[in-house]
Amino acid sequence: MRMNNLSQMVGNTDLLKVESLSRLTGCDIYLKCEFQNPGGSIKDRAALQMVLDAQESGELKPGMTIVEGTAGNTGIGLAIIAKAMGYDLQVVMPKGQTIEKERLIGLHGANLTLVDPCPFKDQNHFYHTARRLGEENENYWWANQFENLSNYRAHYLNTGPEIWQQTEGEVDIFVSVCGTGGTIAGNSHYLKEQNENVEVWLVDPDGSGIHSFLRDGEYKSSGSSFTEGVGIMRTVDNFRKAKIDKAINLPDRDLVTVAHYLSQNDAIVLGSSSALNVAGALRAASVSGPGKTIVTFACDLGERSFSKLYNPEFLAEKDMLGEMESPDVEALYKRYQDQAMEGVVEVKS
Repeated sequence: MRMNNLSQMVGNTDLLKVESLSRLTGCDIYLKCEFQNPGGSIKDRAALQMVLDAQESGELKPGMTIVEGTAGNTGIGLAIIAKAMGYDLQVVMPKGQTIEKERLIGLHGANLTLVDPCPFKDQNHFYHTARRLGEENENYWWANQFENLSNYRAHYLNTGPEIWQQTEGEVDIFVSVCGTGGTIAGNSHYLKEQNENVEVWLVDPDGSGIHSFLRDGEYKSSGSSFTEGVGIMRTVDNFRKAKIDKAINLPDRDLVTVAHYLSQNDAIVLGSSSALNVAGALRAASVSGPGKTIVTFACDLGERSFSKLYNPEFLAEKDMLGEMESPDVEALYKRYQDQAMEGVVEVKS
């Protein structure tokens, strides 16, 4: 196909069967290859839909500057869409994200401001900093990916239908991490409209409070995670539209095992949030038993996680070097099977 600009290349990504894990579990485990988007991540979808909807509503006019706070991938996606459509972009990002993401935002022509990481209630948080820039400059349009329902629409209108078509309506379980909530909300909403029996699993990292919220109605967290762009400690508009059946919390140690096993056995190099997704798919398979079709996301290019997930020095500091050097996914899956429903929150609709 011939395209006129990169914005036209967003979406229609392939569905890849993970052969090693499918053999191990007896389920068909599939990855939606979102790294095929022009910005290398699933966030290209939300970036495009937010801009298109803002143009249609008249909020975003020619000559304006787009501003957004992001952990990285949305900034990269918006940088590409902004450039393709003739806008400038101002990105606000917390310090401590992988250097690969910082470089890509600049390479795609956006202006990047780094701020110190801090709790959401602090007005210096990257979200509030971006919001202030949007409010104080009449020529700025704030994308607001957390509350902007165009994020959800991107997946309800496009990603969900792609999954349904690619599986020929045979998807049993859908697994996703949650950051802004748009991905899990849009896909779960669409898939359950097609078949209410599709089971939706949310997988949460340490340091996030979503698992706790779905279990007890209160955001509490323990520990921390080096995953980026996933997990949250508040309810946002996109997440409110999610239709979730089960929620689990998994530690970084599990995603390190999965990432390095797939790299060594399947030549699939996952980023940290993608590895968490696949660990969640394994956990879902351990509960469901064989014979199910499970779909999750390879959210972005694994090379963006090189400085952490594939860095021996970083993993040694985290006491996870063993999971890198000898990733025993069979032992991990056996542990999941032994746990049965332990730690699995069954979400009341």
